[in-house]
Amino acid sequence: MRVYYSDKFADEARKLSGDIKKVLKKKLGVMVDNPQHPSLRTKKIQGQKDIFESSITMGIRITWQYMDDGIYLRNIGEHDKTLKKP
Repeated sequence: MRVYYSDKFADEARKLSGDIKKVLKKKLGVMVDNPQHPSLRTKKIQGQKDIFESSITMGIRITWQYMDDGIYLRNIGEHDKTLKKP
């Protein structure tokens, strides 16, 4: 499975601390194998047609959607801020 990301995701990911970046890398590895893995706590975002959220840490979430050959990472950040602009 391929991973694509938006400019917004890249910009926000650069702002994360080194520790969070390490966790993000590990969780993305899990996501490539199984986007529904229990450790990601993946769920569909209410009110959105095909956008999902997954947990990186208890406070950091990513939003993403399926593509034909992979997943598209849309946003990353604090839970409430990220889900307001998935």
